[in-house]
Amino acid sequence: MSEKIYLNVLRGGVYLTFLTTFFVFDNLLFPYITSKQIPFNLLIEALFMVWIAFIVKFPAWRPFGAGKRKLTRDWLTLSVLAFFAILTASCFSGVDFNLSFWGDIERMLGVFHLLHFLALYLIIITVFKGWPEWRNLLMVSVAAATIQSFYTISQAANAKAAFGTLGNTSYVSGQMIFNIFFALILFFRQKSWALRIGYSISMILMLISMKNAGTRGAFVGLGISILLMLFLLAMYNQSKKIKFGSIGLAIFFVMGIGLIFANSQSDWVKSNQLFNRIAYIDLKSNTFQTRLISWRSGFKDLPNHWLLGTGYGNYAISFDKYFDPSFYNWSRGETYFDHAHNNVVDILSTTGILGVTAYLSIFAAIVYYLIRFFRRKEIGLMEFTLLLGLLAAYFIQNIVLFDSFITYLCLMILFGYIYKLSRPDGYKEQESAIVATGAGKTASGDITNKQFFALTAIFIVVVSIAYQYNIKVYKMLDLTIAGQAAAASGNLPAAVDAYKKAYEYDTVLDRDSRNTFVQLMLQRTDLLSKMPKEQALGYLQYAIELSEKNVAHNRQDSFNLMILAQILNLTSGFYSDNPQQFSYYSQRAEEAIDQCIAATPRRPTVYFIKAQIYLSRGNKDKAIEILKYAVEMNDKFPDSVCQLAKVYGYAGQAKLADEWLDKCVDSGGADTLYSGQQLSDLLNRYFKAKQYDRAVKVLTQLTALDPDNIKVWTGLAEAQRQLGNKEAAAAAANKAAQIDPSLKSSAEQFIQSLK
Repeated sequence: MSEKIYLNVLRGGVYLTFLTTFFVFDNLLFPYITSKQIPFNLLIEALFMVWIAFIVKFPAWRPFGAGKRKLTRDWLTLSVLAFFAILTASCFSGVDFNLSFWGDIERMLGVFHLLHFLALYLIIITVFKGWPEWRNLLMVSVAAATIQSFYTISQAANAKAAFGTLGNTSYVSGQMIFNIFFALILFFRQKSWALRIGYSISMILMLISMKNAGTRGAFVGLGISILLMLFLLAMYNQSKKIKFGSIGLAIFFVMGIGLIFANSQSDWVKSNQLFNRIAYIDLKSNTFQTRLISWRSGFKDLPNHWLLGTGYGNYAISFDKYFDPSFYNWSRGETYFDHAHNNVVDILSTTGILGVTAYLSIFAAIVYYLIRFFRRKEIGLMEFTLLLGLLAAYFIQNIVLFDSFITYLCLMILFGYIYKLSRPDGYKEQESAIVATGAGKTASGDITNKQFFALTAIFIVVVSIAYQYNIKVYKMLDLTIAGQAAAASGNLPAAVDAYKKAYEYDTVLDRDSRNTFVQLMLQRTDLLSKMPKEQALGYLQYAIELSEKNVAHNRQDSFNLMILAQILNLTSGFYSDNPQQFSYYSQRAEEAIDQCIAATPRRPTVYFIKAQIYLSRGNKDKAIEILKYAVEMNDKFPDSVCQLAKVYGYAGQAKLADEWLDKCVDSGGADTLYSGQQLSDLLNRYFKAKQYDRAVKVLTQLTALDPDNIKVWTGLAEAQRQLGNKEAAAAAANKAAQIDPSLKSSAEQFIQSLK
């Protein structure tokens, strides 16, 4: 191929990477993640082969080499390479190589996948040299973000979560932040007012998209970056008008934010989505408090793995080991953190001092280059300000977040752009000659036999990687969804067959799929109980084998150990008529849950499973003892209190059961009481005792369990009336009338009596 064809293929391929951000294949597990990463990997692997052949045939295009800037003088690329090298090294020293290197389906950001972004960076710095090429790349990125904005605005207009095709509002905000700044660079670099109007419209759409996404970290990041930019303009601009204007804008901006905070309870703030989100940026918020607990876990475990961490992607090990039961005071859901929700803490914990040093050195190099460019007047004040503002916004947002597919994609563009700016003037002149149309073409060398065989070997290796670690993964994920669909329709044998076919591909990413199968068995006991016992036991045994394979990756993985304990305990129940087999599986379940407890000793919920194991053996006293210990960890956690109440009930200790049920309801745990009869009995007791506040909590839970039960709604209406909550009483009465129109007259009389 000619030089021009190589360049067009490589540049066009980089443009196509943005197309993957719109892929969502419903036939894949975690479709918002896998639908993007797998096509991206395949595209980069194809481009990488073309890139290797290109720089072999046309040596002048190599990013480093004779007559060019030496790698040892390029601090940015050295830092990027060092960071990826340390990530790779941490895979071998960490606790779970499979998770570190190959990652998981939910994130798909193992080192294997991240190396594709490194390849993208190398391709970018090779073929994007002059401003015309960079203008086109930034325009493509901004165009992709603008289209994404339309998606999110449409979703918000239809009262849906504004996560576009990215699947997460935080990811949307990350894309918008990068591209707002990219659009600003284009705006100030280009003189065409038509283009400037287009960029302005794009930025407005992206800001609306950010507002709809409502990610507080993004608001804080953008706000601080604006203040930083205004400060820099005030400091370095020669125009007094701009200096004072920047100071005035900064004061106005700060006063505006202060006004919103001061009036957080006012209607004009609450009625505006953006103002309301800003007003509730609170360091005491539940979300921020859970983040703090997470960060403390990372720091506590750091001395145990200070040099290279627990291994990239293995943050859950630290989080579980030092799990703080007070976490449940802030949140009862999403208690398994696989990331620290702070990028620096996450990298420090999983890759150690070496990893975080390399990571921070990348941005130190960028700041160094930007300051040097500005002092030498190689870039203007506005571009200097915008690039530093982008770095600030990115870092601030990632204080409560972590990198994702879209931010890695945008980061590689940013790194490549800084690399382009950092080249010596002489090299820039050489680039101008190289990229000139028709003239100044670079000489190509003849490919030697050794080079030919080397390129052939690389081709075979890359194609093998593409098939083994992408195509086969795609097929496995497709069959996983087929299995889930079959189970949802009640056809468990078809589901098992689909899963077995999925595992015939034997991919490195089977772990998450195996988990879905095991949890399917745990959730669909109704289907298992309806089939022949031997068939059900066969499926359960298969689930145990899959669960054990997951545990084998990491014997400290508390989550997979918990799943193993649950499936073993379930299996023991199917041997109720065989004491020997029951004891065998029950004992194995206890061993698994004890290992789980050793990995996360302060997590109350794992003790629930151990109590259940003892209950299945008929040892109620031991179960009560275990649950009392769980309650002692955090007596404000409703689930622990309610579990203990239930077991007292099973044990026939009615007085203690009632006492703890009251505590369960008072602590907000009525939603854990799934037994309709238990709730009804509790309700009768509360009405007799005239404990209407408790009755309301129980009735509210009953409306969720049985929303068409007229007695529940009429009971809720009466309880609310007794408490003086007239509006709530009327609403419940109207709901009863909607279910049964014959009650309309009675409901109207009831509502009239409230007045």
